[in-house]
This record gives sequence, C-alpha cells and structure tokens, in this order.
Amino acid sequence: MALSIAQRLDRVKVRLDELGYWRERETLAVGGWLLNGAPVELGAAWPNREGVQKFEASVSVPSHWPIAETRLFLDLGGEALATLVYADQSVPFGNDPYHKDFPVRAHEFRVEAEAVARLPFGEPVRDPHLKGARLYWLDTAVQALRLRLQLVFELCDQLETHEVVPHLITAAEEAFYALDWPSGTQDYVARFAPEPGQQRIWQLPALKDNPAGLSEEQRVSVVAADQQLVRRLQELQQRFPQQGEIALTGHAHIDLAWLWPYSETRRKMRRTFSTAVALMEGSNAYLSASGFRFNQSTAQYYAQIEEDDPELFARIKAKIAAGGWETLGGMWVEPDTNMPTGESLARQILYGQRYFEQKFGVRHRVCWLPDCFGFSGGLPQLLKQGGIDSFFTIKVNWNDTNTIPADLFWWEGIDGSRVLAHTFNNPWHGYNGAVNPLSIVKTWTNFKQKTVHPTSLLAVGYGDGGGGVTPEYIEREIALRDFPALPRARWARVEDFFAGAHETGKSTKLPVWQGDIYLELHRATLTTQSATKKAHRQAERALITAETLASLAALLGGGQPESLEHIWRVVLKNEFHDILPGSSIAEVYEDAERELNDAIGRAVARQQMAMGAIVNLIPDGDVADAVIVVNPSLSRRPVRALLSDGTCFSTHDVMAPLGIKVFLRSELDPVPGLSVSESHLENAHIRATIGADGTVTSLVHKATGREALDGRGNQLWVYPADKPRDWDAWDIEEDYARKGIELNQPESIKVVESSAVRAAVRVVRRFRASTVTQTYVLEANGVRLDVVTEIDWHDRHCLLRTITPVSVRTTHATFEHANGVVRRTTHENTSWDQAQFEVPGHRFLDMSEPGFGVALLNDAKYGHSAKGNVLGLSLVRSPVYPDPLADEGGQRFTYALYPHAGDWHEGRVREEAEDLNQPMFASTASGVAKVSYEPIGVEGIPAALSGLKPAEDGNGLILRVYEPSGRRGDFAVKAPDGWSVSGPLSILEEPMERGEGAELRPFEVRSWRLIKG
Repeated sequence: MALSIAQRLDRVKVRLDELGYWRERETLAVGGWLLNGAPVELGAAWPNREGVQKFEASVSVPSHWPIAETRLFLDLGGEALATLVYADQSVPFGNDPYHKDFPVRAHEFRVEAEAVARLPFGEPVRDPHLKGARLYWLDTAVQALRLRLQLVFELCDQLETHEVVPHLITAAEEAFYALDWPSGTQDYVARFAPEPGQQRIWQLPALKDNPAGLSEEQRVSVVAADQQLVRRLQELQQRFPQQGEIALTGHAHIDLAWLWPYSETRRKMRRTFSTAVALMEGSNAYLSASGFRFNQSTAQYYAQIEEDDPELFARIKAKIAAGGWETLGGMWVEPDTNMPTGESLARQILYGQRYFEQKFGVRHRVCWLPDCFGFSGGLPQLLKQGGIDSFFTIKVNWNDTNTIPADLFWWEGIDGSRVLAHTFNNPWHGYNGAVNPLSIVKTWTNFKQKTVHPTSLLAVGYGDGGGGVTPEYIEREIALRDFPALPRARWARVEDFFAGAHETGKSTKLPVWQGDIYLELHRATLTTQSATKKAHRQAERALITAETLASLAALLGGGQPESLEHIWRVVLKNEFHDILPGSSIAEVYEDAERELNDAIGRAVARQQMAMGAIVNLIPDGDVADAVIVVNPSLSRRPVRALLSDGTCFSTHDVMAPLGIKVFLRSELDPVPGLSVSESHLENAHIRATIGADGTVTSLVHKATGREALDGRGNQLWVYPADKPRDWDAWDIEEDYARKGIELNQPESIKVVESSAVRAAVRVVRRFRASTVTQTYVLEANGVRLDVVTEIDWHDRHCLLRTITPVSVRTTHATFEHANGVVRRTTHENTSWDQAQFEVPGHRFLDMSEPGFGVALLNDAKYGHSAKGNVLGLSLVRSPVYPDPLADEGGQRFTYALYPHAGDWHEGRVREEAEDLNQPMFASTASGVAKVSYEPIGVEGIPAALSGLKPAEDGNGLILRVYEPSGRRGDFAVKAPDGWSVSGPLSILEEPMERGEGAELRPFEVRSWRLIKG
C-alpha cells in the first residue's frame, strides 16, 4: 500500500510527538516556596495580583544528575525576572510563556523571582497561580533527535512539492525504524498520559509515579538514529544544496509602552536583557559554538538599565565589546516619524548617537525602525548628517492596498539624500521571527532583490512585549546547517549585512523610492489621543523657543546657555511609535501627558528666564512705558503679541527675523477697521460671513477680491461608522464617510469679543452627549480666520472632522512635514491615490492655483485629507481599544482658514502657521532705550529656523535652518560683533563636507556654530 506524501508526513508528526514524552529522564518537584515571605504551595493562587510579587525557594539537585543535563522549569503564573543564586554568582533570566526552562550551574542554589500577573502583551492573568516548578534531568539524546525530526517535518511542510521532500520523509522514517523504543505497559502508559488523545479518555488507569526513562541501550539507539539522520541530511544537502542566504539577527522588539505602562517596560527590559546575556554567557559548548548575535536599539533603554541595574549594564557592555551584542539605531527611541518636527528627529539622532558613543564607544550606521507607521521624506537627510547611511523597517509590508515594489532600495529624501533601505517580508510574526523553516523559506521566497543581492536579513526572537531568543532557536540554527534545499541561515551583525548591501549598491543599480513612505494602514494614529499630541506639539515648540531665547540673550552679551538635553529626552521618549500615535492603554497617556506637561512647564520657565535676561540686557534709556517684543522665528512677521496680563497687540509693525525691538506702548495701536456681528467678522484683509448653521458661508480675500470658498466652510461632521475591522485605535476605514451627521443646528451663536484689537463670534454645537464650542477669532491685522475649538467629548466610535470646500482647482495639495513639504494628489486616478484618503501633515495643508490659494492651519492636529477641492482635518476619534476612554472629556486647540495671494510659499502660509503655533514674545519694561537688534543677520532666499541652541560641548551656539519650499539660492549668516560663524556642521555638531553649489538647496538642512571671541 502506497501512502501519499501528506499521509506519510502526518505519520512522521505523530511519531515525532511521542518522542517528547521521553525527553525528561527524571523529574523532581520544587517545593518550599515563599511568596512575599509567606509559604505558598505549588498550584496555589497568589493572594494578591497587584504589583510585583516576590517568590523564593531553595533547590537541591539529586546528586546523581549531571549538572550539564539538569534544567529548572518555572511557571510562576505571570511574567518574572527569575534569578538563580549560587554560592559564587547570581544568574538572572526572563521567565515568560516562551522562556520557562533554564540550565542550572550547581547542585545547590536558590531561586529568587519578581513576578507580575501579566503576560507578554500586557494581558492580565485574572487568577494567577504558582503553576509549576520542577527540576528535570534532560535526555539530551532524545532532545537532539526530536529537534532534528521536528525541523524535518517543518521543512517538508514548507517545501511542499519540492523534489527533496520524499527523501526527507524517508530519512525521518528510517530514523524511527532505527530506534529501540520502550514498551513496558506501566512506564509507557504513565509517560504517554499527557498526550491529548489520552486526556480525552473517559477514565485513565492508575498511573505509575516517576515512570522510567530510556535504558542506556535504548539511548544508544537514539544517538545512532540521530547520527544516521544527520548523515542522510548531509548527503541530501550535497544533492540539493541550500539555496539563498538569510542573515539572522537575534532580536527582542520591546515597545517602550503599549499594552502596558512604562513601569512594566522597565521590568521587561531587565528580563529580556538578562536572558540575552545569559545565552551569551552559558557554559553549554553547543550554544557557545553557534556564533549567536543579538541586537537591541534605543538609547533610552540602555540609559534606564544603567540606572535600574548597573550590574546588568556592565555585563551588556562586556558583550558589546566582545561583539556578540549589537547596539543599533542611533536614535533615542524608535520614534514615530510622521508627527515630530525635523528638529525633534535631529535630536533623536544627536542624543542617541552621543549616548551610544559615550557609553559604548560606537556610532551607528543603521536606522532601525521595524514597527513605525510610515516614514517622513525628511528623515534620510537627517540620518545621513547623523552618520547613518542605512535604514531598516518591515512596516511597508503592512500596506492594505499597494505594495512597494522593492525590498532593497535607495530611499531618497525630499532633499535628494539617499540611505540604503531594506525590508524583509516574514509571514511568521514579521520582525519577531523564529528560527524555523517557515520564517527562513518564506522570507527568502518573498525577497524581491534576490537576483541582485544574495542575502536577506531576518530578525528572530519573541517581541513587542520583549522576551527575545530562546535556547532552542540557537540549537535550531546549528541543526539546520546540515539540511538540504532551504536557504543558508547564519547569525550575523546587522551592520555587516548592510555593509555587504552597500557593496552591491556600488556595482548594481538598485531601485529608488523618492519622498515619504506612506503606510496604507494605521491612518487613525494621526488623530487618536489628541491631548498627548497637543502636549507633544507644545513641548517641542516650548523647548525650541526656550533655546532660541536663551541663545539670543547670549548673543546680546549674556552667558552661555545650558543644554536642555535632559528635558528633550522626556519629549523624545514620548515620541515612541506606540505613544505619540495614540495606540496604547490609558495608563500610558496618563504618564505621557504628565511628563510632557512637566517638560512644557520647565521649558516655559526657561523662556521666562531668557526673556528676563534679554530685558536686563537692554541699555538704560528714557522709555518709561516700553514693550519689548522678540520674534523667535527666522521669518519677518507682523507684530502680534500677548502680554502676561492678557493685553493683546495686533499692529502693522513688522519684526525682523530673530529680532528684538523696544516699542513705546502708545506706538502699538491696532490697524483700524475691525468689525464684528453675529453674522460676520471683517478687517482690512478678509471678510468672513457666518451662517445660521454655524459654518463660514463666505470668506473673501480683499487684496485679490477672491471668494475663498466653494460652498460652506468649516462644516463639522460626525461619522458614527468609524468602526475599523481591526486595530481600533490605529485605523480609519475607507468607508467611514458613508454615514455622516453634520452638526448644522447650533445651540447658540453670539459675539463674545469686540475690541479694536480682536473680534470673536462663538458657536455652540451638540452631538448626542458631546459639546463642540468654536470661537471664530479675527485680529485687527489678522490675515487668517482662527477657529478656537473647545470640545467636551462623551461618545464612542465616532470621528469628528472639519471639511471646507475651497474655490481652487489643483491636482496636488501641499502638506507640511519635517523640514519641508510633501505634495499629494487631490484626485483618485490610481489605487495609490485612492489609498491616501487620510494623510499626515504638520502645521498646514494648502491648495493653490496660480495666483491664489487657501490654507488650513492648525496648532495640534495631524490627520488631514485633500481630495477634489475639499480641505479636511480630523479633530477627535473615540476608539475603545486599547483605551476604552480615548479622547474622552475636554480638549482645546485652534485651526484656521487662510486665503492668500500666490501659491503657498508666495502667500507665506508657513509663516502664518508659525505665528499660530508660536506667537511672538512681549515683556514690559521701564527706563530702557528705544533700540532694536538683529543678533543674527540672514541674507538670501527665505529659510526656516529649525533651532538656535547651545552647543552640546559648551562651545558657543548652534544655528540650524532648513530650506522649506524646494528652492535653491544664495544664503548667508552674519554673526554680531565679537562672534564668528563656522563652516558647515552636521546635526551631530561636527564639521561636514557639503560640496559645491548653492548655499541653500531644496529642502536642505544646514547648521553652523556661532563662537564668541
């Protein structure tokens, strides 16, 4: 009778499973446990599942067990850091569902463990028990044969119709035939009782305690069968050589916070890192010979371990120095890159690279961002300036509609800078891959560039919630070296992989992807958890401005400012790709908002100190009622300022870039002509008509006479069908707008402010349990209509958006992002266009045609749309997973409609967005001279300020600018008397070569050092 391949493979699997029941030669329960100092029995429930629980027990290994073959099994009921305490050393391990078996090093030791009633993905263990603790004598012969046969089964399962499969099955069958297997009833039935089929029997017979393992003669047959199998595999490998090559890197993706708070991440780090170090330090020669490599990114983690566990930090340093542990990434965390400013991304690299160099003597060349939700086209330039020429992610493979056509390619940023990008497509848990034929074969099969480069990367190890590599993964890599047909897989360093890929790039034309890498998924992460997003925006701006003001004070003659790295680190931490995007649990946002608001407070205090220093540096004079105004940007801006007492100025005066000017208060008269009623606001620049439904029914740009709107502006719509098929906090479905409810019946419309300086009309709308209060604000010299919005939200699975059809026809809209802009289509010609129905933008979105345009500005939002002639902005989402109360309650933010002459840069859209996000500073003084200063002079094409900050080495100041609109031309910086300007610097504040050509190129980021003396 001839069985099919599938039937024979099923038979191999059944016989393979049986081997597992003979893996443990002898076992011994470990009792005598203490839980928080009180006795606890095996199998007993924890008396308390909150917080950290401390377990301890003393362990004695039977004297006749060889220590090298002894293992400790632990299942304490949750995740734990378990430390085996010997007379001369302590060895900590992470203990979780994937790491339960540990080698021991002596016959006598203690176990001390810190456990939490949680699983790796944050799931609560509702009824935690001390489930299991036992010693066992491992039958290493059975273990080796079982593992090899398991790999044969897995490889056959993946290769399916490959010619080698029948030969592999035959080799497995012959190994089974070679076994001298026990059959004595009592031992056999007791050993086999845990088998699932046996467990379904109505009533098992009485089972023998401590059933015997294999006899020595039987064990000899196992060793012989395994050796026979190895020989057969090696013979098959000669006939069917391994095809392709996989560079394995051990990894443990640890989300800095996600389905658990950061306090738990600190414990996850210790557990995971202890496991990795223990694998490298293990005395097992079989493992030591493997060449195992482990990588870990994120400077924040190492800084935290340095603080929490100095001993572990020292062990990690030793492994890094020895080459087994590879630090990666060169960034402070693995951040979201859609929402941070270019300056924030520069600080991620600056402070990350500085930390790695200071602590480990290394700089990184690989940006490691496996899990972020899309990538800004402004990033490649910053990476290159930070010494990073390679980029890794797998997230591009998550697109829901289109596929990026390459997985080894040059990623070209908006300025033309290129980094070499690689992504692998592993269907078995992506960057949390396994050393198994499925991950290895499929990753190689899916590798598109295999015809030009011989190797793909594959990261392996349990992750997201940490954990990392298991000892079996290391054993599997060694065993697979003898196998036929599958790709060759060996441990490697990530930087070595990319070094080889760069060599290929020198001789082979690789594909090029230009601009941002938009993820066609997780679009809602641009909106969810609005309070954190606003606090982050404010914290970025507060820090940049605090540094700018302190630097201006220094340029006027004040002292060298202090580095604000310690505050920046807090902001950078909260840019992590599961914090800022809004995809974490409520506890994460409690921490994030507290930390960000504290950072804002500290930055604002430094702003006030710097303003005080500037005021004190103004020479004495006869101006008794002075207002000192500071422009913290590199743009010429009309004077609009607010004093601490609430006094508002809105005049026709213009401030120079980074200028400081003393005004007489009497000079700051508002531009005349501001008027307001319940149905209109008007000044010299714009006229807005407010309809009975609360929308803007007309918005006239007086200089051109153009009506900006094509219908009603600022329509508020609620979409109660915002119910994603998956990834609740992450996703917006393309059909969300199929059901919409317009909030077009205001509860009230009334004038709430009418002065010569400002006018305001308030509109109150309700939706079910929620209230939206919007105040249309127009200043005397204002060129935009502000919509100050206060929301009290109490509805779930509803999306609130504002939409405004504009009287503009264009095929592309312009969105601000890091250090520049991106232009996206307003049509839906292709599937690529259709997929971009919700896209990232920073402070503005603009639609322009020659001579005229309309911009939508904001001070706290990121989720935009621009299809047809409709500008859209997402204001609130209310998912229920993983935070059932996301965006519940109050929030306040402002967006604005801004009609303008010319296209977006001719119409000064960016400058107006700057003004909305960072007003000028004003302070009163008496007895000062009427002076004005331009501490830094700039000439040439317009540039935007990225940062003006103290140099990190304490030597002077760093000025960083960027070209914001894609132009090229002359540009020069002039320092004040007594100061000099260095040559070009990188974002690492080191000299760099930039080649010949224009002094400022499209979207270029440039830095200089300003040195006193």
